Amino acid sequence: MTVSGRFVALLALGVIPVVLLGGREALAYAALASWLVLCVVLGLIDLVLAASPRSVVLERSIPARVRLGAEAASELYVTNSGPRTLRGTVRDAWEPSAGAEPTRTRVAIPAGERRRLVASLRPWRRGERRVHAVTVRSWGPLHLWARQATLEAPGRIRVLPPFTARKHLPSRLARLRELEGSTTVLLRGQGTEFDSLREYVRGDDVRSIDWRATARRHDPTSGHGARVMVRTWRPERDRRVVILIDSARTSAARVADEPRIDTAFESALLLAALATRAGDRVDLIAFDRVVRGRVQGASGPELLSRMVDAMAGIEPALIELDWSAVPAQVASITSQRSLVVLLTSIESPGSSRGLLSVLPQLTAKHLVVVASVTDPDTLGATQERHNRDAVYRAAAAERSLLDVSRVAAAVRRLGADVVTGAPADLPPALADRYLALKATGRL
Repeated sequence: MTVSGRFVALLALGVIPVVLLGGREALAYAALASWLVLCVVLGLIDLVLAASPRSVVLERSIPARVRLGAEAASELYVTNSGPRTLRGTVRDAWEPSAGAEPTRTRVAIPAGERRRLVASLRPWRRGERRVHAVTVRSWGPLHLWARQATLEAPGRIRVLPPFTARKHLPSRLARLRELEGSTTVLLRGQGTEFDSLREYVRGDDVRSIDWRATARRHDPTSGHGARVMVRTWRPERDRRVVILIDSARTSAARVADEPRIDTAFESALLLAALATRAGDRVDLIAFDRVVRGRVQGASGPELLSRMVDAMAGIEPALIELDWSAVPAQVASITSQRSLVVLLTSIESPGSSRGLLSVLPQLTAKHLVVVASVTDPDTLGATQERHNRDAVYRAAAAERSLLDVSRVAAAVRRLGADVVTGAPADLPPALADRYLALKATGRL
């Protein structure tokens, strides 16, 4: 049960006879007591005439998934199965991070009828956003006292990564098509497949001349010289791309108001979308000391669907990454030479010691790219030196950038590539590095 502000105001009116009959205390107190009894009786009558909130039947209709930052509609069907009209308020108790609006709705539902209440969901956190109960408050005709009950009506919606980096995909796909078209004419490198034969033109690599095909095309009776034939090549397809996301404590740090792990998700999704269009197979692991998420054996549209579904529930674990187990995790996916992308942090030599210790095992068999987020505020701090505090901040920022460059140089010496960038720049930069590896025939 609950009372309204109207009932409190009605009780406050009992002060009037006390003031008017201030000289006759006995009569004033008797009037006040009578007024209080009258208010309570009216409240009890109001409570009895209110519809029972426990006679309400609830049903939900919620979409299974929504992208972070997008909007979804949650429908709650409220059926009044009691004998009286239900006049009151319905509160749908979604988690705050679900971004439900409105959470309270006034209703007037006659007996035996049903109403649909629609709430707009705009979640601001990934993962499962849940609702467990609905609170129904039923007022009487005088709106003095109300019955209230909390009814179970569970529901949930899965909030997926937003994949805002998909805006870079059309331009990278255009470059991929250009690459495949130009590679068949000009390039010959490691890891390329035979495509077709054509006549030699000036500028072609002489190593691509196919002398057997040239001999077959030679006609001694024509009186013309032999037509030299060359082989054309294209980037190999059906290569393996293994993406390993660091889900340990360093991935919880916020850079440009975005967790590192979210930037890693954006980079992985863009790279996977590009690689699967190029005909390569992509596998994903999110790992710290245990596997937090794994996508393996998917291709085409199913790949991105399974990736975002696996990423939705992954949160950083406040533990150190077990780098010694990373080679075994990669080996559990593939035994052939692959592109291994490590989305992690290379902030300082101390925190990167584990990474540097296992790189020789990975680079001995695979092509390795280490991708790391850099803080744009650190670079901006190096330019501000207008006072003493700014100079100290600039010195600290310079030292931080120097540490990153030292670790990057060590990674390159061990045979791996390094890609760094701000949260908005890292996904396209990683995609560009993938295209560069394709163009040079290294993948």
